[in-house]
Amino acid sequence: MSDMQVRSLGGDAFAVRIRGHLVVTDQPSDAGGQDAGPTPTELFVAGLASCAAFYAGRFLRRHDIAPDSLEVRAAFRMSGDRPARVEEITLQLDLPPGFPEHRRAALLRVVDACTVHNSLREAPTVHVQVTRPALVVG
Repeated sequence: MSDMQVRSLGGDAFAVRIRGHLVVTDQPSDAGGQDAGPTPTELFVAGLASCAAFYAGRFLRRHDIAPDSLEVRAAFRMSGDRPARVEEITLQLDLPPGFPEHRRAALLRVVDACTVHNSLREAPTVHVQVTRPALVVG
């Protein structure tokens, strides 16, 4: 299993360590945070969008199309009911100029099957465990 650690930075901010990389999450100022980073929900959507971009980029290179101007934009809407969740995500791929129309359907199939999207379709089992804090003596 891959491993990451999340530690409090105070308030609503957290430091996420992944393979030596550091990502900070927080809440916007109008939601009580300091806006020191994206929210966890925004990172969730960004994970999907960047996975789609990765798969699209690989597809383009495989077909000798430079992915330099590839851009993926993501928009999402939260559900109005419970449980709190992302209800809808829209990804828009802006392809390099001259992208051949006859490759569009294949590209969409490849992007649609990115790992993050597959993980949403076939939801992983999530185990939440609580460990006791270390005993402080003294």
